[in-house]
Amino acid sequence: MRFLPKEEKFFAQFNSQTRAIAQAAVVLAEGVSQGNSQLKLMAPRIEQLEEEADEVLHEVFTRLNQTFITPFDPEDIHSLCSHLDDVMDGLEDVAHRIVSYRIDPIPQPVKEICRLLQECSAEVSKAVEALENMPNIHRHCIEINRLEGQIDTLVRQAIVDLFDNEPNSVQVIKLKEIYDYLESTADACEDVADVLQGIVVKNS
Repeated sequence: MRFLPKEEKFFAQFNSQTRAIAQAAVVLAEGVSQGNSQLKLMAPRIEQLEEEADEVLHEVFTRLNQTFITPFDPEDIHSLCSHLDDVMDGLEDVAHRIVSYRIDPIPQPVKEICRLLQECSAEVSKAVEALENMPNIHRHCIEINRLEGQIDTLVRQAIVDLFDNEPNSVQVIKLKEIYDYLESTADACEDVADVLQGIVVKNS
């Protein structure tokens, strides 16, 4: 049973965006788990995926301006793709800052949060894939929200530990910024879930 009107090109573009996000999250998680020097080697791949996702985003917006009948509200398409772009940008920003700030060793909370972001990005991809044919995408959105909550908890605790235990004020500034980017990337995943659930409600 088809959930939304047939317009394969839009759905293919959404899925291209989310596949790039999921791949970038895998690269980031693997990179931080192996240390700064390895992440530095892997970061260009994240940048490449970010550029590919940007190209898809521009294609979607161009198609949106040229298409009279869209699978759901144009405003929701714009919002969905913009929030997906926020997720991708966040992943790239985190990788860039860890490498540029020469964070070595990479703290364990950063590694754990990146692993959760990998899971969260995979759920985002599954939720967007489910959008075309199935109304029941709520379970993926619920899992995104659960993972975002876990990330929030880890970020808050990591920041407390950072201020309590890190004597180097410059390192505190660097890591605090990285934790902020990790949290905002998780928030962007939750924003995607919110848009998807809104689309389901509007079209059910």
